Amino acid sequence: MDMEQETGTPRGQPFGAWLVSQTGRSGFIGQIAEAAAGDRNFPRTGDVEAAKKWLQGRRASGDDWEALEDAELDWLSL
Repeated sequence: MDMEQETGTPRGQPFGAWLVSQTGRSGFIGQIAEAAAGDRNFPRTGDVEAAKKWLQGRRASGDDWEALEDAELDWLSL
């Protein structure tokens, strides 16, 4: 995996920015990306933990948590 030493993120892109870039994608990842893109409070420059806190604040359902987990796996596979 090509990890940036300074940021610890795949290819240097924050998780939040990557997730927002997934709008238009089908399935649960696309749905959570749409929700994130439409929420001014979503941590676009944040990491996975920041996205989890955002979901907690929204009182997310189990499907949302599963979507976030799938998104994290996709992001890490970059």
